[in-house]
Amino acid sequence: MRLIGILLFLAIAAVFAAGIPALFPSLVWQMPKSGPDAATADPERGAYLFAMSGCMGCHTRKGGTPLAGGREIPSPFGVFVSPNITPDAATGIGGWTEADFIRAMTLGLSPDERHYYPAFPYVSYTRMTLDDLRDLWAYLKTVPPATARNGEHRLAFPYSVRPALGLWKLLFLEPGRYRPDPGKSRRWNRGAYIVTGPAHCGECHTRRNVLGGLRNSVQLAGAPDYGDGSAKIGGAPNITPHEEKGIGSWSADEIVFALQTGVTPSGDVMGGEMEEVVTNVTSKLTDADRRAIAEYLRGVPAKALE
Repeated sequence: MRLIGILLFLAIAAVFAAGIPALFPSLVWQMPKSGPDAATADPERGAYLFAMSGCMGCHTRKGGTPLAGGREIPSPFGVFVSPNITPDAATGIGGWTEADFIRAMTLGLSPDERHYYPAFPYVSYTRMTLDDLRDLWAYLKTVPPATARNGEHRLAFPYSVRPALGLWKLLFLEPGRYRPDPGKSRRWNRGAYIVTGPAHCGECHTRRNVLGGLRNSVQLAGAPDYGDGSAKIGGAPNITPHEEKGIGSWSADEIVFALQTGVTPSGDVMGGEMEEVVTNVTSKLTDADRRAIAEYLRGVPAKALE
């Protein structure tokens, strides 16, 4: 009986512990302080960060109003539907403050502290600097507002239980800004910041575990195709410097050219989601930032999926 009592106590404690981040996230994570928007934020710089962060692709459905949401994003867990991120007060983020935006980007929380699903890559965005987040917010406020109410996510149980994301975050979210590696060059650190932060390359190019967390032991080593039989979803290739499975044979100039044009060293043209990434993201970066990405990718550990 004593053992049963101990096990019951531990079970109740586990449920309680899981419930705290689910129901009271402000007790677990430090929230951005509310206040007026930063007067020094630069919307022009924010426009560049907007392109770098890949917001357009996910938040615009085919033929739809830019950033009004409604794009369906299939996954092994169900179908996610992107929200409206225009400054429309009723259906978008027009009622948000700068602190609300930073909270969403770094902690995956809505203004009323509901958890966002990690289809929104806040696991990567949390590494962005505060200045970059403020500039990005300043730009988003300049976007024309659009009234658009989008559908709900269509997720299978238990993934449909949103409060459980509080426990998921305890396992897989590491809030905190990117910290430069003093042993690496400035260009390498710039590339690391872009790849692991705003450009969130690992969100597609890294395999996930059964709970949807990124398997950092095989970071950037690619993610295989997956599907439920009715819809096939293209995977992402290995972009580590592995000679056989990755891009180890690519020179820095070839990586830069591929990011700018979508054309690989073999003459193939990137398709699928990467075609969108080139169009909306990497082709809009400066040559210096593309070269920073190339230096970083050539310097990460070469890995291959088993």
